[in-house]
Amino acid sequence: MTEKSKYLEEQIARILQFWIGIVLFLAISLFLLLGIMDYFVTPENFEKFGIYRLSISVVLVFLYYLNRLKKNRNYQYTIITIMVILSAITIELMILQFGGHRSSYYAGLNLLIIAALGLIPYSLSLSISIASVIYAMYIIPILILDKVTDIPAFVSNNAFMLSTFIIALTWRILTQKTMFNELSFQYDLEQERRKLEDIVEERTKELYKSELMLRSLFENANDGIMIMDENGIILDLNQKACDMHGFDRKALVGVNIELLEREENKQLFRERMERILNGEALMFETQHYRKDGSKVSLEISSKAIEVGGQIMIQSFHRDITQKKKLQEHLFQSQKMESIGSLAGGIAHDFNNVLTGILGQIELMRMTDVLEEKTIKRLNVIESAARKASVTISKLLGFARRSNYEILPLDLNAIVGDTVKLLGNIVDKKISMRLELGDNLPLIEGDVNQMEQVLMNLIVNARDAMPDGGVILIKTSRVDVEKGRPDIPPYIEPGKYILLRVSDSGCGMPEDIISKIFEPFFTTKERGKGTGLGLSMVYGIIKDHQGHISVRSRINEGSIFDIYMPASDKKAHAFTGRSFAFPRGGAETILVVEDDEHAMSFIREALEMHGYNILVANNPVSAIDIFQKASDHIALVVTDIIMPLMDGMELTEHIRSKKPTARILAISGYSKYAMNKNSMGVNGFLQKPFGSEALLSSVRQILDIKDMDITIN
Repeated sequence: MTEKSKYLEEQIARILQFWIGIVLFLAISLFLLLGIMDYFVTPENFEKFGIYRLSISVVLVFLYYLNRLKKNRNYQYTIITIMVILSAITIELMILQFGGHRSSYYAGLNLLIIAALGLIPYSLSLSISIASVIYAMYIIPILILDKVTDIPAFVSNNAFMLSTFIIALTWRILTQKTMFNELSFQYDLEQERRKLEDIVEERTKELYKSELMLRSLFENANDGIMIMDENGIILDLNQKACDMHGFDRKALVGVNIELLEREENKQLFRERMERILNGEALMFETQHYRKDGSKVSLEISSKAIEVGGQIMIQSFHRDITQKKKLQEHLFQSQKMESIGSLAGGIAHDFNNVLTGILGQIELMRMTDVLEEKTIKRLNVIESAARKASVTISKLLGFARRSNYEILPLDLNAIVGDTVKLLGNIVDKKISMRLELGDNLPLIEGDVNQMEQVLMNLIVNARDAMPDGGVILIKTSRVDVEKGRPDIPPYIEPGKYILLRVSDSGCGMPEDIISKIFEPFFTTKERGKGTGLGLSMVYGIIKDHQGHISVRSRINEGSIFDIYMPASDKKAHAFTGRSFAFPRGGAETILVVEDDEHAMSFIREALEMHGYNILVANNPVSAIDIFQKASDHIALVVTDIIMPLMDGMELTEHIRSKKPTARILAISGYSKYAMNKNSMGVNGFLQKPFGSEALLSSVRQILDIKDMDITIN
């Protein structure tokens, strides 16, 4: 059985059950109500017919109950057939009791035919069978039990009954066909409805899935997303956008995004909105306020879109705060590197000049009989030159070209010693507090330079609090992990010791913070600062592979954070240094120096102590001289920074010609002192220097045994 046939069968059974119930109810009602007619038409049979009517009504009530128990075509057919037969028998008994072939009660059979064939959807064959049974139950008993005497009445009764049969059958045939067509059409409609519902359900699921996917992408995007109307009112935004600004979704929905813009950017914001609404797709950088009052740097990509006839603006927000900090740090590092190179070059030239000045002063004192007035003037010149030398030394410290003795150090001990040292220069109105971490690992650095860093920071903090305040110095262990929000993003992951120096002073604006590490930049009055203190701090920390950052707010104070890499080495035991006393000689020395003042001093100082001096003002001339007199030259004294060829290249050339040559390098850059072995020289002397240091270094190298001369 097909699905359609099964459906038709179920529907027919349902219809049968319904109409059989109606017919049974009508039959029960009519049998009982027409009893009144018996009382007036045939009073003599009223009691007997009443029994007939009551009996059939009880049976029909029972059949009505059975009809409601089950839905099945054959089951319902059986019930209605029993009902028809019993009802026909009851009516036929009353016909035979009252008039026989002349009785008007045959009309009850007509009503039975109309009810059975007109209301109940029998099949055609069953309808004919039912009609035949009813007619047979009328005609046969009369022909057998009654004598037909009134032919016209009998014929008339049969004609009416047969006419009723024909009309009822015709009605049944027509309605049956219509019913089946309607049921078939209903089935087809039901199937189409289910198909449409399935399609709609599938589309609904797909739409829900698509919406869920889009919502998930919207909510879990790495960038913040905002949807705004043409006026800039926020209609919707994802969680990332909320997190960027520090607000809940409810607080931002319905708010004009212009309120998040910085005041100085609002006019530019309006211009951008106008361009976006005119069809431009813009990508720009800006800053928004966060809930806590801080600012977040954003890269925004915006475009106007039309949704359902409404213009909307979609904006993708990317947090570039850390990127900006990295860019600023890189720019600052590059700027400081450039300034450092410039400062180093200037310092080198000044050291050459100072070497000549100080050297000539020393020679004048050694050789000439001077008047007291001249001696005073020389002292003034020497004092000024020495001060200039100190300034140049600071400049070299910033340029990261100083000579450091890197050793394992206890930072807490350095802090303690420095604070004791500075106790007398810090005003009593200023309180110095120490919060030093316990059992901190060591750092690696130069003790003098680290003391210099701390002294400069404390002095700056003191100067920022003319009316008094608190200087807080803290040390702690910090494990830097990638992405930590409280650590500058340019610091590589690892273990560090944090040195923090903070004050409660006047603070600094942002434009000052960006310049404080530049050499010669100072906010102090003229004559009260060189502008080299913090630049030295910057250079020293960078040279120690550390990092320094500063935070400051007006009227709240400043915080300097220094991150020094932790070391697992043990503390170094310091030993005293020994100095050689100058002594002259008779050896031949080649001096290579491009600065005439430094050359003049070196030449005179060595010649005064018996040395035979050959001079060259550039490396090319020096090579020519050395090739001609290499057997007689006991020592080469050469500057490092020179035109045409630097001192290191000259050293390589000399070593290639004579591996046992003795070489003393001189330079204003002390960084070469740490690399003298890799440079292939036997000693290094930093400018400016005096005759004592020069003669001592020269004599030490000349006294080296021949077997110990070769530099690997």
